[in-house]
Amino acid sequence: MSTRLSPNIKLRPTPPSPDALVLRWATLQHKLTDDDFFALCQQNRNLRIEMTKEGDMIVMMPTGGEGGNRNYNLIVEFGIWAKQDGTGVGFDSSTGFKLPNGAKRSPDLSWIQRKRWTRVPKKLRKKFPPICPDFVVELRSETDDLEVVQAKMEEYLENGAQLGWLLDPLEKKVHIYRPNEKVKLLNRPKTISGEPLLQGLKLKLAGILD
Repeated sequence: MSTRLSPNIKLRPTPPSPDALVLRWATLQHKLTDDDFFALCQQNRNLRIEMTKEGDMIVMMPTGGEGGNRNYNLIVEFGIWAKQDGTGVGFDSSTGFKLPNGAKRSPDLSWIQRKRWTRVPKKLRKKFPPICPDFVVELRSETDDLEVVQAKMEEYLENGAQLGWLLDPLEKKVHIYRPNEKVKLLNRPKTISGEPLLQGLKLKLAGILD
């Protein structure tokens, strides 16, 4: 049995964790359906909400100024390449995806090959598309626990991602994830290549990693 959400419901993170709030589904009256969760996200657009494969909700406050600027620079740099390349579709951090394991995640940046995206029914694209992006990026903020973000990157790979970048401005490092390969760590790189998946992409990290 699913819970029906009131149009006026609001989620408000409370102390002692002002930056993120985890709601265990077992503490809710009912486990949320996909439609319930989508409605909740629509009603709380000022918050970034994800759901783990277990059904726990993670509610995050909007990013600060520096983090927002880094993410903007990332989107601009990648967007220029994606528009010129034309083989895929890009998405920003407000886009949620339902992964094969049931988790609902919103990478800071993601990209899906156009041929895969067109196979998703248009009706399902309007909510949280049931597909794992081919390429995902997570940009670590000052309040992000590194191990938590690393676990998310591994989850993307387990669900079908072909390439993942964890950009860490705090330690000036880039973690590169590919299926069946050890994580590659770059220290203070100036650029990063998306080859072979993202043909011709050489992302400049000025304003993103510094």
